[in-house]
Amino acid sequence: MYHAGSDGKTLQSHEVYSGRIIRVRNDEVLLPNGEHGWREVVDHPGGVGILAFDDQGRVALVRQFRYAVGQHLWEIPAGKREKGENPFVTAQRELNEEVGAAAARWTELGSIIASPGCYAEVLYLYMAEGLTFSEQHLDEDEFINVGAYTIDELRKKIYSGEIEDSKTVAALLAYADKYGK
Repeated sequence: MYHAGSDGKTLQSHEVYSGRIIRVRNDEVLLPNGEHGWREVVDHPGGVGILAFDDQGRVALVRQFRYAVGQHLWEIPAGKREKGENPFVTAQRELNEEVGAAAARWTELGSIIASPGCYAEVLYLYMAEGLTFSEQHLDEDEFINVGAYTIDELRKKIYSGEIEDSKTVAALLAYADKYGK
């Protein structure tokens, strides 16, 4: 089994935990200097984040309680991929579930690895435009409020520390770089 790429070869892998969303393993690796080391890795199926613009040029954000950090966060709509699912299909589903919207136009904004030290998750970022709204289709354990903010308001929330979510910051940066805004 080879997970690590050119700077480390997996010698053995031990599953520590397997849950609904993540799998944790402890790998013994061969280091570039020939020594052996250990790496703890959290496997995750990956996810998506959507920078969704309404017809007034405002970005849809969702606010929800994030148990792991113990606070409510403003974030772009996002969600976990199902095993083997195309990220674009995930993005369409999550925008509909969390915001109650479908988009006429989609643009890829790239991908990010939020915490590469131990977390094997890739987040695919998209821009969605031409939204048509219906109703949210939340999972039974989701409690989400939706707001809409201009790009300038979004920037202010990021710079003031009101928005700390990395995928939201990365999506805005990708958008600004791509469109010079």
